Amino acid sequence: MAYETRRQRSRLAIMKRSSLALLLSGTALIPAAVAAQDASGDILLAPIYVQGASVFGEDSTVVAGYTATGSKTVSEIIDVPAQVSVVTQEELRTRAPDNLMQALAYTGSVSVDEYGSDNRYDFFRIRGFSANSAGTYRDGLPLRSFNFTGGKIEPYSVQRIDVLKGSTSTLFGLNGPGGLVNVITKRPQDLAFGEVYTTVGEDHAEIGTDFGAPLDADGVWTYRLTAKVKDGKEDTEFQDNDARYLAGALSWKPTAATSLTLLANWFDSDGNSGNSIPVGSTAPRDTYFGEPGFGDMDRDERSFGYEFSHDFGNGLTFRQNARQSNIEMVYKQVYLQGFTEDGLANRYAYHMDGEIDRFAIDNQLQYDTSFGNIQSRTLLGVDYTDDDLREFSRTGTAGAVDPNDPVYCGPECISLTSESLLKMKQKATGIYLQQELTFDDRWIVTLGGRHDRVETEVPTSPEQTSTQTAFTKRAGLTYKATPDLSFYANYSESFEPVSGYYNTVVSGSIKPQEGKQYEAGVKYRPGGGDALLSFALFDLTQSNVPRSDATGAITRQIGEVNVKGAEIDGRMAINDSLNVLIGYSYWDAEIIGGATGGNVPQLTPEHSASFWADYAFGEGSAVEGLRIGGGGRLLGDRFADDANTTRIGSAVVIDAMASYQLGENTEIALNVNNLFDREYIATKNFDNTANFYGDERTIRATLRKSW
Repeated sequence: MAYETRRQRSRLAIMKRSSLALLLSGTALIPAAVAAQDASGDILLAPIYVQGASVFGEDSTVVAGYTATGSKTVSEIIDVPAQVSVVTQEELRTRAPDNLMQALAYTGSVSVDEYGSDNRYDFFRIRGFSANSAGTYRDGLPLRSFNFTGGKIEPYSVQRIDVLKGSTSTLFGLNGPGGLVNVITKRPQDLAFGEVYTTVGEDHAEIGTDFGAPLDADGVWTYRLTAKVKDGKEDTEFQDNDARYLAGALSWKPTAATSLTLLANWFDSDGNSGNSIPVGSTAPRDTYFGEPGFGDMDRDERSFGYEFSHDFGNGLTFRQNARQSNIEMVYKQVYLQGFTEDGLANRYAYHMDGEIDRFAIDNQLQYDTSFGNIQSRTLLGVDYTDDDLREFSRTGTAGAVDPNDPVYCGPECISLTSESLLKMKQKATGIYLQQELTFDDRWIVTLGGRHDRVETEVPTSPEQTSTQTAFTKRAGLTYKATPDLSFYANYSESFEPVSGYYNTVVSGSIKPQEGKQYEAGVKYRPGGGDALLSFALFDLTQSNVPRSDATGAITRQIGEVNVKGAEIDGRMAINDSLNVLIGYSYWDAEIIGGATGGNVPQLTPEHSASFWADYAFGEGSAVEGLRIGGGGRLLGDRFADDANTTRIGSAVVIDAMASYQLGENTEIALNVNNLFDREYIATKNFDNTANFYGDERTIRATLRKSW
């Protein structure tokens, strides 16, 4: 045959990963497999789940069985008393996302199209709450953004993406109530592998490679190298989307009990600062209203870290993850806000040079034991993050322009008259304890508590210092009616300090945001097969929520935001040929208290939904080797502001793909986002005088050779 079926890839992946699983978890957990025989006489086995195998290894289908994010211990997703959705490597390869937002687009209860074609940051919302500043993690360690300085995720660096929904502070510390996204970096595998690819499209070209192998006959040392270069443009003229990525990983596994993996990466991206169109303008949506040469969002991100694990035996395991990172950033933008008396569109200018140094470490001690028919798993952890931020900013004005036909005036019309220097140091320390008890293999009780201490220092005149502390709790119960059907309920809390160092608070002192969640749900794995369906009901409340006014210069804490909702998430590899992804969320959101009490919080849709399916034509068909797929995303209508004065209409966006096996290990693929070139408004600016439009249609062709 010229290509491998998914079943063959799955069998091979299991063989590849089983030894890795033993090293990661100390012991393998392999349920009995159910044998069957197909028409050809081959013996087919039911899916074999190996503890740890699909946590850091290559998931061979769109369905993940295990997670290390849901409880910071390797667990079956069906056992975790919370919703965990996983975007696997198979899904990423099929849909070929260009950024993290596109990667999350088909995940239930995650809203991603927040600023449309604006690609400054990874904007996303989980269960109605914004999570882009504090809710992004890489390998379990935080990637927080402060003020304007923050990073982005390169999708080609990603092995899988875990989305943990609901309040997570008991394990992960500083976070909002909606949940978090944990990106797992590509790392060495047990057998040699590799690929090289090139992708082309309109104003877009990229090339990349990803390969690795054992360095010795016994597989004690393994490595992986990943690289990518991209030269691209955005929909609007003068808007770049260039990137260079290089990463190396080296693993050392001297025994089945000890492993050490070193992870280093460099990501240099030359992006843009976004573009908006004046309200009422007759100009096309790709008209540029900034100033050529003054619309950059350039980052240089570097990091080095390691993951260490040692099993002492008798159920005791120690793990340590650490990372040192640095981001240097240049942000230049001419942006729209308001109109002059003559009806021209006002333009303001902003130029920022920022840098952030971060050290993060997480220490975990896990003890597994049993008492008769009771299995116990105890996790004690201490984590620490040290952030050092520096931003030098200049603000001013640019010349006003005709809202229907802008004429660029060049650098001479940009006047940067105000300067400011922001320095901030923040140290966050958390101590957490979690206890999991399993009774009769059916009832799983999860209890957790955590104490956080956050010290923030802003060396201004006079110097501003603050210390905020919190104790957050979590309690969950899972009942496994069968090995493939579980019911669960949980209560959890969140804690997120408000970064008020760059704004003026209207009155009173800044209070940390605090959240509470009540949740119940069900998870089902049909027939014990390669599928997972999840349903949840939840009630989330966050207090002391900050909002900027129309100028963006003043922050107010508006009171509470409550979101009651329901969500469905389904990932199914129905057979060797057919994949199906289903997502739906209903958010009943309300502001409680303050001047906007009773209103719906900004940019929070009541309904959002997604559906994706792809089908591969198998051996013997006239188009053997062909895979076709497509899906649709519904972004429900929402309000642009907390005052609910401006409503943004809903939109349905259709995506599609096709791939064909040209020969052994050679594939050509076509991916189209926004197939019908739907024109829609994604959001508006602070004072509702300018619109941000969603991405236009993009068509990309990829040629890939693997080995």
